[in-house]
Amino acid sequence: MTENTVPRLGVSERSAVSPFFVMDIVARAAKMAAEGRHVISLCVGEPSQGAPTDVRERAAKVFTDGTNLGYSPVNGIPVLRQAIAGHYKRWYGLELDPDRVFVTTGSSGAFTLGFLAVFDVGQRVALARPGYAAYKNILAGLGLEVVELDCGPAERYQPTVAQLAAEHAKSPLSGLVIASPANPTGTMLDRAQLTEISGWCAANGVRLVSDEIYQGLTFATDLSAPDALGVTAAEINPDAIVISSFSKFWGMTGWRLGWAIVPENVASAMSGLAGNFTLCPPVPSQVAAVEAFTERSYQEGFEALNGFAKARQMVLDAIPELGWYDVAPADGAFYMYAKVDNILGPYANATEYCSALMDQQAVALSPGTDFDTIEGNSAVRLSLAAGPEAVAEALERIKAFQRGYQAG
Repeated sequence: MTENTVPRLGVSERSAVSPFFVMDIVARAAKMAAEGRHVISLCVGEPSQGAPTDVRERAAKVFTDGTNLGYSPVNGIPVLRQAIAGHYKRWYGLELDPDRVFVTTGSSGAFTLGFLAVFDVGQRVALARPGYAAYKNILAGLGLEVVELDCGPAERYQPTVAQLAAEHAKSPLSGLVIASPANPTGTMLDRAQLTEISGWCAANGVRLVSDEIYQGLTFATDLSAPDALGVTAAEINPDAIVISSFSKFWGMTGWRLGWAIVPENVASAMSGLAGNFTLCPPVPSQVAAVEAFTERSYQEGFEALNGFAKARQMVLDAIPELGWYDVAPADGAFYMYAKVDNILGPYANATEYCSALMDQQAVALSPGTDFDTIEGNSAVRLSLAAGPEAVAEALERIKAFQRGYQAG
Protein backbone atom coordinates (compact mmCIF):
# COMPACT_ATOMS: atom_id res chain seq x y z
CA MET A 1 0.00 0.00 0.00
CA THR A 2 1.45 3.32 -1.06
CA GLU A 3 1.30 6.50 0.97
CA ASN A 4 -1.38 7.93 -1.32
CA THR A 5 -3.72 4.99 -0.74
CA VAL A 6 -3.62 5.06 3.06
CA PRO A 7 -7.14 6.02 4.17
CA ARG A 8 -7.39 9.33 5.97
CA LEU A 9 -8.82 9.04 9.46
CA GLY A 10 -11.51 11.59 10.17
CA VAL A 11 -14.15 12.37 12.78
CA SER A 12 -17.67 11.09 13.22
CA GLU A 13 -20.68 12.67 11.55
CA ARG A 14 -22.34 12.96 14.96
CA SER A 15 -19.60 15.33 16.09
CA ALA A 16 -20.67 17.91 13.52
CA VAL A 17 -22.63 20.07 15.95
CA SER A 18 -22.50 23.83 15.97
CA PRO A 19 -20.20 25.35 18.59
CA PHE A 20 -21.53 28.03 20.93
CA PHE A 21 -20.80 31.42 19.38
CA VAL A 22 -21.10 32.87 22.87
CA MET A 23 -17.93 31.04 23.88
CA ASP A 24 -16.05 32.97 21.18
CA ILE A 25 -17.38 36.16 22.75
CA VAL A 26 -16.26 34.99 26.19
CA ALA A 27 -12.76 34.33 24.89
CA ARG A 28 -12.67 37.69 23.17
CA ALA A 29 -13.84 39.44 26.33
CA ALA A 30 -11.11 37.72 28.34
CA LYS A 31 -8.48 38.84 25.82
CA MET A 32 -9.70 42.45 25.94
CA ALA A 33 -9.73 42.39 29.74
CA ALA A 34 -6.16 41.07 29.74
CA GLU A 35 -5.23 44.05 27.55
CA GLY A 36 -6.56 46.39 30.22
CA ARG A 37 -10.05 47.22 28.96
CA HIS A 38 -12.98 47.30 31.37
CA VAL A 39 -15.24 44.71 29.76
CA ILE A 40 -18.81 44.21 30.95
CA SER A 41 -19.87 40.69 30.05
CA LEU A 42 -23.61 40.20 29.74
CA CYS A 43 -23.34 37.18 27.49
CA VAL A 44 -23.20 34.17 29.83
CA GLY A 45 -25.57 32.71 32.38
CA GLU A 46 -23.14 32.65 35.27
CA PRO A 47 -24.46 34.17 38.50
CA SER A 48 -22.00 36.68 39.90
CA GLN A 49 -22.59 35.79 43.56
CA GLY A 50 -20.96 32.36 43.37
CA ALA A 51 -21.70 29.42 45.66
CA PRO A 52 -23.50 29.92 48.99
CA THR A 53 -21.39 30.56 52.07
CA ASP A 54 -22.26 27.24 53.71
CA VAL A 55 -21.28 25.33 50.58
CA ARG A 56 -17.93 27.10 50.34
CA GLU A 57 -17.20 26.57 54.02
CA ARG A 58 -17.93 22.84 53.74
CA ALA A 59 -15.81 22.62 50.60
CA ALA A 60 -12.88 24.26 52.40
CA LYS A 61 -12.85 21.42 54.92
CA VAL A 62 -13.70 18.47 52.74
CA PHE A 63 -10.11 17.72 51.72
CA THR A 64 -8.69 17.75 55.24
CA ASP A 65 -11.40 16.44 57.59
CA GLY A 66 -11.18 12.78 56.65
CA THR A 67 -14.24 12.72 54.42
CA ASN A 68 -14.20 9.74 52.06
CA LEU A 69 -13.66 11.19 48.59
CA GLY A 70 -13.53 7.89 46.74
CA TYR A 71 -16.10 6.83 44.20
CA SER A 72 -19.70 7.44 45.20
CA PRO A 73 -22.72 5.44 44.01
CA VAL A 74 -23.35 6.17 40.35
CA ASN A 75 -26.54 8.07 41.22
CA GLY A 76 -24.92 10.19 43.94
CA ILE A 77 -24.32 10.00 47.68
CA PRO A 78 -27.48 9.10 49.64
CA VAL A 79 -27.39 12.18 51.88
CA LEU A 80 -27.41 14.49 48.87
CA ARG A 81 -30.24 12.62 47.16
CA GLN A 82 -32.22 12.84 50.39
CA ALA A 83 -31.51 16.57 50.61
CA ILE A 84 -32.71 17.09 47.03
CA ALA A 85 -35.90 15.17 47.81
CA GLY A 86 -36.36 17.46 50.83
CA HIS A 87 -35.95 20.46 48.53
CA TYR A 88 -38.93 19.27 46.45
CA LYS A 89 -40.98 19.00 49.64
CA ARG A 90 -39.95 22.53 50.64
CA TRP A 91 -40.58 24.27 47.32
CA TYR A 92 -43.34 22.19 45.76
CA GLY A 93 -44.94 20.27 48.64
CA LEU A 94 -44.00 17.09 46.77
CA GLU A 95 -43.17 13.86 48.61
CA LEU A 96 -40.36 12.40 46.51
CA ASP A 97 -38.61 9.04 46.89
CA PRO A 98 -34.84 9.75 47.01
CA ASP A 99 -34.34 6.68 44.80
CA ARG A 100 -35.90 8.70 41.97
CA VAL A 101 -33.17 11.35 42.35
CA PHE A 102 -30.16 10.80 40.08
CA VAL A 103 -27.22 13.14 40.71
CA THR A 104 -25.17 13.92 37.60
CA THR A 105 -22.12 15.80 36.38
CA GLY A 106 -23.95 19.04 35.75
CA SER A 107 -27.36 19.24 34.13
CA SER A 108 -25.53 18.46 30.86
CA GLY A 109 -24.77 15.01 32.23
CA ALA A 110 -28.43 14.58 33.14
CA PHE A 111 -29.54 15.45 29.61
CA THR A 112 -27.06 13.07 28.00
CA LEU A 113 -27.87 10.15 30.31
CA GLY A 114 -31.59 10.84 30.20
CA PHE A 115 -31.74 11.06 26.42
CA LEU A 116 -29.71 7.86 26.08
CA ALA A 117 -31.93 6.08 28.58
CA VAL A 118 -35.28 6.81 26.90
CA PHE A 119 -34.70 7.54 23.21
CA ASP A 120 -33.40 5.37 20.37
CA VAL A 121 -31.49 6.45 17.27
CA GLY A 122 -33.76 8.01 14.67
CA GLN A 123 -36.63 8.91 16.97
CA ARG A 124 -38.12 12.41 16.75
CA VAL A 125 -37.86 14.82 19.68
CA ALA A 126 -39.48 18.27 19.65
CA LEU A 127 -38.31 21.47 21.31
CA ALA A 128 -38.94 25.19 21.12
CA ARG A 129 -37.07 27.61 18.87
CA PRO A 130 -35.55 29.87 20.15
CA GLY A 131 -34.11 27.61 22.80
CA TYR A 132 -30.96 26.41 24.48
CA ALA A 133 -28.74 25.05 21.71
CA ALA A 134 -27.31 22.17 23.75
CA TYR A 135 -30.67 20.37 23.70
CA LYS A 136 -30.66 19.91 19.94
CA ASN A 137 -26.90 19.42 19.72
CA ILE A 138 -26.91 16.60 22.28
CA LEU A 139 -29.93 15.01 20.62
CA ALA A 140 -28.37 15.28 17.16
CA GLY A 141 -25.07 13.90 18.46
CA LEU A 142 -26.96 10.88 19.79
CA GLY A 143 -28.54 10.24 16.41
CA LEU A 144 -32.03 11.58 17.08
CA GLU A 145 -34.12 13.75 14.77
CA VAL A 146 -34.66 17.21 16.22
CA VAL A 147 -38.01 18.85 15.51
CA GLU A 148 -37.90 22.60 16.15
CA LEU A 149 -41.18 24.32 16.94
CA ASP A 150 -41.34 27.95 15.88
CA CYS A 151 -42.27 29.65 19.16
CA GLY A 152 -42.42 33.42 18.88
CA PRO A 153 -44.23 36.23 20.70
CA ALA A 154 -47.66 34.80 19.81
CA GLU A 155 -46.79 31.61 21.73
CA ARG A 156 -44.91 33.47 24.48
CA TYR A 157 -41.86 31.59 23.21
CA GLN A 158 -43.21 28.27 24.56
CA PRO A 159 -44.52 25.24 22.63
CA THR A 160 -48.25 24.66 22.31
CA VAL A 161 -50.34 21.51 22.08
CA ALA A 162 -51.53 22.62 18.63
CA GLN A 163 -47.92 22.68 17.38
CA LEU A 164 -47.21 19.29 18.92
CA ALA A 165 -50.32 17.73 17.42
CA ALA A 166 -49.45 19.07 13.97
CA GLU A 167 -45.93 17.63 14.10
CA HIS A 168 -47.11 14.35 15.58
CA ALA A 169 -49.56 13.97 12.70
CA LYS A 170 -46.73 14.30 10.18
CA SER A 171 -44.64 11.62 11.86
CA PRO A 172 -44.89 10.39 15.46
CA LEU A 173 -42.89 12.22 18.09
CA SER A 174 -41.09 10.26 20.80
CA GLY A 175 -40.17 13.14 23.07
CA LEU A 176 -40.63 16.79 23.95
CA VAL A 177 -38.09 19.00 25.72
CA ILE A 178 -39.49 22.01 27.56
CA ALA A 179 -37.83 24.62 29.76
CA SER A 180 -39.50 26.78 32.40
CA PRO A 181 -38.07 29.34 32.95
CA ALA A 182 -36.52 29.11 29.52
CA ASN A 183 -33.16 30.09 28.13
CA PRO A 184 -32.85 32.52 26.30
CA THR A 185 -36.27 34.07 26.86
CA GLY A 186 -37.02 33.61 30.56
CA THR A 187 -40.65 32.69 29.82
CA MET A 188 -42.46 30.16 31.99
CA LEU A 189 -45.26 27.63 31.67
CA ASP A 190 -47.97 28.06 34.28
CA ARG A 191 -49.70 25.08 35.88
CA ALA A 192 -52.54 25.00 33.36
CA GLN A 193 -50.17 25.11 30.36
CA LEU A 194 -47.86 22.46 31.79
CA THR A 195 -50.81 20.23 32.66
CA GLU A 196 -52.19 20.54 29.13
CA ILE A 197 -48.85 19.74 27.52
CA SER A 198 -48.21 16.88 29.96
CA GLY A 199 -51.65 15.43 29.29
CA TRP A 200 -51.08 15.54 25.54
CA CYS A 201 -47.70 13.80 25.95
CA ALA A 202 -49.21 11.08 28.14
CA ALA A 203 -52.08 10.48 25.72
CA ASN A 204 -49.75 10.21 22.73
CA GLY A 205 -46.89 8.19 24.18
CA VAL A 206 -44.46 11.12 24.10
CA ARG A 207 -41.78 11.35 26.79
CA LEU A 208 -41.72 14.74 28.50
CA VAL A 209 -38.30 16.13 29.46
CA SER A 210 -38.55 19.25 31.62
CA ASP A 211 -35.56 21.54 32.13
CA GLU A 212 -36.15 23.29 35.46
CA ILE A 213 -32.65 24.55 36.25
CA TYR A 214 -33.83 28.17 36.55
CA GLN A 215 -36.72 27.47 38.91
CA GLY A 216 -36.52 29.65 42.00
CA LEU A 217 -35.19 32.49 39.84
CA THR A 218 -38.62 33.97 39.19
CA PHE A 219 -39.95 37.51 39.31
CA ALA A 220 -43.31 36.92 40.98
CA THR A 221 -44.48 39.69 43.30
CA ASP A 222 -45.04 37.22 46.13
CA LEU A 223 -42.55 34.34 46.12
CA SER A 224 -44.51 32.59 48.86
CA ALA A 225 -47.60 32.26 46.65
CA PRO A 226 -48.42 28.85 45.16
CA ASP A 227 -46.35 28.08 42.04
CA ALA A 228 -44.42 31.35 42.38
CA LEU A 229 -41.06 29.54 42.17
CA GLY A 230 -42.19 27.45 39.22
CA VAL A 231 -44.24 24.31 38.61
CA THR A 232 -42.38 21.02 38.46
CA ALA A 233 -43.36 18.36 35.95
CA ALA A 234 -42.41 15.79 38.60
CA GLU A 235 -45.71 16.59 40.29
CA ILE A 236 -47.80 16.37 37.13
CA ASN A 237 -46.30 13.62 34.96
CA PRO A 238 -44.94 10.46 36.64
CA ASP A 239 -43.14 9.45 33.43
CA ALA A 240 -41.41 12.80 32.94
CA ILE A 241 -37.69 13.34 33.24
CA VAL A 242 -37.12 16.49 35.28
CA ILE A 243 -33.67 18.05 35.14
CA SER A 244 -32.20 20.64 37.46
CA SER A 245 -28.86 21.92 38.66
CA PHE A 246 -26.92 23.70 41.38
CA SER A 247 -25.54 26.14 38.80
CA LYS A 248 -28.19 28.86 38.65
CA PHE A 249 -30.17 29.53 41.85
CA TRP A 250 -27.16 28.49 43.93
CA GLY A 251 -24.52 30.03 41.62
CA MET A 252 -22.42 26.83 41.50
CA THR A 253 -21.55 26.73 37.79
CA GLY A 254 -18.02 25.33 38.02
CA TRP A 255 -18.92 22.69 40.59
CA ARG A 256 -20.46 20.63 37.77
CA LEU A 257 -23.35 19.15 39.67
CA GLY A 258 -26.93 18.60 38.56
CA TRP A 259 -29.67 16.04 39.00
CA ALA A 260 -32.60 14.34 37.33
CA ILE A 261 -35.91 13.20 38.80
CA VAL A 262 -36.83 10.04 36.91
CA PRO A 263 -39.16 7.02 37.05
CA GLU A 264 -37.71 3.88 38.64
CA ASN A 265 -37.07 2.06 35.36
CA VAL A 266 -35.30 5.11 33.91
CA ALA A 267 -33.12 5.38 37.02
CA SER A 268 -32.05 1.76 36.47
CA ALA A 269 -31.19 2.46 32.82
CA MET A 270 -29.28 5.60 33.72
CA SER A 271 -27.32 3.69 36.37
CA GLY A 272 -25.97 1.29 33.77
CA LEU A 273 -25.05 4.13 31.44
CA ALA A 274 -23.46 6.32 34.12
CA GLY A 275 -21.47 3.41 35.50
CA ASN A 276 -19.78 3.08 32.13
CA PHE A 277 -19.61 6.75 31.12
CA THR A 278 -18.68 8.70 34.25
CA LEU A 279 -18.65 6.23 37.21
CA CYS A 280 -20.04 8.96 39.48
CA PRO A 281 -20.47 12.74 39.77
CA PRO A 282 -17.59 14.71 41.40
CA VAL A 283 -17.61 13.61 45.02
CA PRO A 284 -16.16 16.76 46.68
CA SER A 285 -18.88 18.80 44.98
CA GLN A 286 -21.53 16.36 46.15
CA VAL A 287 -20.41 16.53 49.77
CA ALA A 288 -20.34 20.33 49.76
CA ALA A 289 -23.64 20.62 47.88
CA VAL A 290 -25.59 19.13 50.78
CA GLU A 291 -25.12 22.55 52.40
CA ALA A 292 -26.97 24.22 49.51
CA PHE A 293 -30.20 23.35 51.32
CA THR A 294 -29.54 25.24 54.57
CA GLU A 295 -31.61 28.27 55.53
CA ARG A 296 -28.67 30.58 54.92
CA SER A 297 -28.05 29.12 51.45
CA TYR A 298 -31.67 29.65 50.42
CA GLN A 299 -31.56 33.17 51.80
CA GLU A 300 -28.43 34.00 49.79
CA GLY A 301 -30.07 32.64 46.65
CA PHE A 302 -33.08 34.90 47.10
CA GLU A 303 -30.82 37.88 47.84
CA ALA A 304 -29.12 37.28 44.48
CA LEU A 305 -32.56 37.07 42.88
CA ASN A 306 -33.34 40.55 44.20
CA GLY A 307 -30.32 41.83 42.31
CA PHE A 308 -31.42 40.12 39.10
CA ALA A 309 -34.88 41.64 39.54
CA LYS A 310 -33.40 45.14 39.82
CA ALA A 311 -31.30 44.57 36.72
CA ARG A 312 -34.34 43.23 34.84
CA GLN A 313 -36.33 46.36 35.67
CA MET A 314 -33.46 48.53 34.48
CA VAL A 315 -33.54 46.81 31.10
CA LEU A 316 -37.32 47.06 30.84
CA ASP A 317 -37.13 50.80 31.64
CA ALA A 318 -34.44 51.27 28.98
CA ILE A 319 -36.24 49.40 26.17
CA PRO A 320 -38.09 52.47 24.76
CA GLU A 321 -34.81 54.39 24.40
CA LEU A 322 -32.94 51.35 23.07
CA GLY A 323 -35.64 50.74 20.48
CA TRP A 324 -35.55 46.95 20.88
CA TYR A 325 -38.86 45.15 20.26
CA ASP A 326 -40.65 41.81 20.73
CA VAL A 327 -39.01 41.62 24.13
CA ALA A 328 -39.70 38.21 25.60
CA PRO A 329 -41.73 38.44 28.83
CA ALA A 330 -38.95 37.36 31.19
CA ASP A 331 -40.96 35.64 33.94
CA GLY A 332 -37.82 34.08 35.38
CA ALA A 333 -34.16 33.10 34.84
CA PHE A 334 -31.83 36.05 34.27
CA TYR A 335 -32.06 36.82 30.57
CA MET A 336 -33.68 39.39 28.32
CA TYR A 337 -34.26 38.38 24.70
CA ALA A 338 -35.29 40.97 22.12
CA LYS A 339 -35.33 41.74 18.42
CA VAL A 340 -32.89 44.44 17.27
CA ASP A 341 -33.11 44.26 13.47
CA ASN A 342 -34.99 47.58 13.42
CA ILE A 343 -32.07 49.54 14.95
CA LEU A 344 -29.03 47.88 13.35
CA GLY A 345 -28.03 50.92 11.30
CA PRO A 346 -24.80 50.10 9.45
CA TYR A 347 -24.70 46.53 10.73
CA ALA A 348 -26.12 43.70 8.65
CA ASN A 349 -27.29 41.56 11.54
CA ALA A 350 -27.16 40.99 15.28
CA THR A 351 -23.78 39.26 15.07
CA GLU A 352 -22.18 42.33 13.50
CA TYR A 353 -24.00 44.56 15.99
CA CYS A 354 -22.65 42.58 18.96
CA SER A 355 -19.15 42.51 17.50
CA ALA A 356 -19.09 46.28 17.01
CA LEU A 357 -20.55 46.87 20.47
CA MET A 358 -17.71 44.80 21.92
CA ASP A 359 -15.07 46.70 19.95
CA GLN A 360 -16.39 50.17 20.67
CA GLN A 361 -17.90 49.91 24.15
CA ALA A 362 -16.46 46.68 25.59
CA VAL A 363 -19.93 45.28 26.30
CA ALA A 364 -20.52 41.62 25.50
CA LEU A 365 -24.01 40.54 24.43
CA SER A 366 -25.00 37.28 22.73
CA PRO A 367 -26.50 37.39 19.24
CA GLY A 368 -29.54 35.15 18.99
CA THR A 369 -27.85 32.76 16.56
CA ASP A 370 -26.93 30.33 19.35
CA PHE A 371 -30.61 29.97 20.20
CA ASP A 372 -32.33 30.28 16.83
CA THR A 373 -30.50 29.33 13.63
CA ILE A 374 -33.30 30.69 11.44
CA GLU A 375 -34.30 34.07 12.92
CA GLY A 376 -31.71 34.49 15.66
CA ASN A 377 -29.52 36.94 13.79
CA SER A 378 -32.20 39.55 14.30
CA ALA A 379 -32.11 39.22 18.10
CA VAL A 380 -29.82 39.55 21.10
CA ARG A 381 -29.76 37.97 24.54
CA LEU A 382 -28.68 40.08 27.50
CA SER A 383 -27.77 38.27 30.72
CA LEU A 384 -28.67 39.87 34.04
CA ALA A 385 -26.36 37.51 35.93
CA ALA A 386 -23.61 40.11 36.34
CA GLY A 387 -25.85 42.10 38.69
CA PRO A 388 -27.55 45.51 38.66
CA GLU A 389 -24.43 47.69 38.81
CA ALA A 390 -22.84 46.02 35.79
CA VAL A 391 -26.13 46.05 33.87
CA ALA A 392 -26.70 49.75 34.61
CA GLU A 393 -23.29 50.72 33.23
CA ALA A 394 -23.66 48.39 30.25
CA LEU A 395 -27.00 49.97 29.31
CA GLU A 396 -25.41 53.42 29.23
CA ARG A 397 -22.66 52.10 26.99
CA ILE A 398 -25.18 50.42 24.67
CA LYS A 399 -27.17 53.64 24.39
CA ALA A 400 -23.98 55.57 23.59
CA PHE A 401 -23.04 52.96 20.98
CA GLN A 402 -26.40 53.23 19.25
CA ARG A 403 -26.43 57.03 19.41
CA GLY A 404 -23.03 57.00 17.74
CA TYR A 405 -24.27 55.46 14.50
CA GLN A 406 -27.85 56.70 14.63
CA ALA A 407 -26.65 60.32 14.75
CA GLY A 408 -24.82 59.82 11.51
